[in-house]
Amino acid sequence: MRLTNDDPKLNQLLASLPGPEWSRWKSQLEWVKLELGQVLYESGGTQSHVYFPTTAIVSLLYVLENGASAEIAVVGREGLVGVSLFMGGHSTTNRAVVQSAGEGYRLSASSMQTEFNRAGPVLHLLLRYTQALITQMSQTAVCNRHHSLDQQLCRWLLLSLDRLDGNELVMTQELISNMLGVRREGVTEAALNLQRAGLISYARGHIKVLDRAGLERRTCECYAVVKSEYDRLLPAHLIY
Repeated sequence: MRLTNDDPKLNQLLASLPGPEWSRWKSQLEWVKLELGQVLYESGGTQSHVYFPTTAIVSLLYVLENGASAEIAVVGREGLVGVSLFMGGHSTTNRAVVQSAGEGYRLSASSMQTEFNRAGPVLHLLLRYTQALITQMSQTAVCNRHHSLDQQLCRWLLLSLDRLDGNELVMTQELISNMLGVRREGVTEAALNLQRAGLISYARGHIKVLDRAGLERRTCECYAVVKSEYDRLLPAHLIY
């Protein structure tokens, strides 16, 4: 059966739930439209829900006192936004912002905590996802310190594409610069380099990937490390 855009099981974590857990969850999930630039939670704020994107992408950003920011992770249909709710913190030091508009589902904080505390399949699934997310955060920090902006942009594009259908992103240079924590001029130069190499086309906030294999060859090892860890920990259908 073809999945429609409003099917919760477009999200990989929801699709991986065993039958009994899915039966409990499906009536509690609330469909949400996620708008470009929408803030799902702020640093230090109390989180009321966890979000499961289906066709949207959410960036987790660390914001400095002077307003500067940098992306530490990206979340799409493979995961959820709001791990601090079940890890015991109830709040976090990052901000969650919709990077690519789309749809998703949310589950209340109390429901998520109840499911996690059952110490069954959901707990193991969420811990595996959290380990993969921590890997992405760690690798992003290493990449931002040791690799070129050109390589960082390739990594960012590939991770984003993995979380969307198709080969196009709607993203302004200003938003990309905020994600990568660099000046807009640097993003412009890096994007032009990729365009001249025939890897992407970029115009008016629309990025179209023309040669994905070329991007994979051009990026650093960070993309492969993150992807392999997600593939290892979060297969399409987990077996318990």
